Amino acid sequence: MEYNEQMKNRVKRIEGQLRGILKMMEEEKDCKEVITQLSATRTAIDRTIGVVVSSNLVECVRIAAASGEKNTEELVKEAVNLLVKSR
Repeated sequence: MEYNEQMKNRVKRIEGQLRGILKMMEEEKDCKEVITQLSATRTAIDRTIGVVVSSNLVECVRIAAASGEKNTEELVKEAVNLLVKSR
């Protein structure tokens, strides 16, 4: 699978958020602030997982259609399982 710039930028943004959280911890910031940022990071990760899985599903369905495969149900099940596993 090819990972586009949008996906890579999402991960870089998450990396920046995590560095910011670590800095907050080192500066002994309030627990509520740290938890808020951790929660925001978790949400960003969840959304990134969704983008990667959906992009992969679209690519797999496109390849299956081009090769004449009609049964894409397994591909969809696999994508759903990936999303479920990520939680």
